[in-house]
Amino acid sequence: MDSPSFSSSSSEFASIATANQSVARSGGEGAAAEQSRRWHDVFWLGIFLIHLVGLGFLLGVLGLNRFEKQNRLNIDKFTSRFSENESGLTETYWPLYAAAGGVGTALGWIWLVLLGSQATQMMKVSVHILTTYLAVVSVLCFWAGQIFWGVAFAIGASIQFLYVISVIDRLSFTMLVLQKAVKMVWNLPEVMRVAYAFMFVVLLWMALWSFGVAGVVASSMGDGGRWWLLVVLSVSLFWTGAVLCNTVHVIVSGMVFLVLFHGGRDAASIPANSLMKSLQYALTTSFGSICYGSLFTAAIRTLRWEIRGFRSKIGNNECLLCFVDFLFHLVETLVRFFNKYAYVQIAVHGKSFNRSARDAWELFQSTGVEALVAYDCSGAVLLMGTVFGGLITGTCSGVWAWVEWKDRVIMIGSTSMLMGMVLVGLAMVVVESAVTSIYICYAEDPLLIQRWDAEFFNQMSETLHQRLQYRSARAREVIAHNRLHDLVQQNAAI
Repeated sequence: MDSPSFSSSSSEFASIATANQSVARSGGEGAAAEQSRRWHDVFWLGIFLIHLVGLGFLLGVLGLNRFEKQNRLNIDKFTSRFSENESGLTETYWPLYAAAGGVGTALGWIWLVLLGSQATQMMKVSVHILTTYLAVVSVLCFWAGQIFWGVAFAIGASIQFLYVISVIDRLSFTMLVLQKAVKMVWNLPEVMRVAYAFMFVVLLWMALWSFGVAGVVASSMGDGGRWWLLVVLSVSLFWTGAVLCNTVHVIVSGMVFLVLFHGGRDAASIPANSLMKSLQYALTTSFGSICYGSLFTAAIRTLRWEIRGFRSKIGNNECLLCFVDFLFHLVETLVRFFNKYAYVQIAVHGKSFNRSARDAWELFQSTGVEALVAYDCSGAVLLMGTVFGGLITGTCSGVWAWVEWKDRVIMIGSTSMLMGMVLVGLAMVVVESAVTSIYICYAEDPLLIQRWDAEFFNQMSETLHQRLQYRSARAREVIAHNRLHDLVQQNAAI
């Protein structure tokens, strides 16, 4: 901490903060004092609501058609072109999904309860045990004769292992950031209550969703038709779950930003009823932007993590490096328009999603904080915890299905796993919101972080200085390599 490099980086950040402090404060105060906001991305809001109403009707029909009586609504005639299979009743399979909802809720609730005391240990367990758990599930699938799923889980275990190996040197800084984020949200009990309330809303939707899915599993369609219908319903649940999680993301981000900006939760300058205002904005003017961003953000983030991990371990294989670099630059372009930091801008300034994502990324690029964001793996660690919770939920329902109906294990287990991931992910997003707000505040005004936690500010500044030095060295190395390559080609031509 007392090294010359740190001293120079601290002075640089102090000067930047002093120069930009008035601008950041005026912008933040303007956003806080803003009484009305414009509606953004209304088209996607309409699409989501139409999808929600239409799918809710379809789920009700599919579930009622097999509830207490086979083919109650006489819709089997529309599936006559699919191969017939042994049919059942909705209430036969619905309890399995009720168990999945209970397990997923319990895991999410345990995560929120242990947030203040054991969160770091839980995240470490998620990182190290996920590979083993995926391998065990793969073996179980092979043992049950499900070759496709056995291969899929084996590939997932391999990718997870390679990713952890590629980022093992980043985990210490990642855990530091997560600890500080946990400290922040633990001191905001109101945001914890918001998470509990949204978990209840998710459970209400899942009660209807699982009712319809149980009707699909009990239908007389062949396995091909069932799987296609289950895929459509799973995509819908993923989008709906992502929208609800990102709504919590916007609410928590707005609260954390206000606390950091005003210097504490009890500061007199914090606007009155700030939580209710954040909730109101998230569910009205900003809801369309949340629906829009929820479609793409998660997939692009996951792809970016994997490409970054493999890119750092390729070595001197120029052909493979060229291909991965192409994918890397393509994904980086997409990240400019779809990133999780957009939700902080939406919460604070009420912008549209694309503008928020672009402004957040340009802020990181102009201040150099993008090097620190790229080095941090907190989003990947939280995703591991989400997947691990989903796997436990799917395993519980799958084991029950294996005892009763061996031919329904994969259908019930995979859809139950998705339910568990949504419920556990809703708990994880509380911490992720704090992480994104910390980085946005650090980029806009580093003194906000220094005032909140001076030691953490010093550690972030030192890590950022090291990453910028590393990138500079790599750039000089690439330039020298290209010059040498050109010189060799010239000599060869001569």
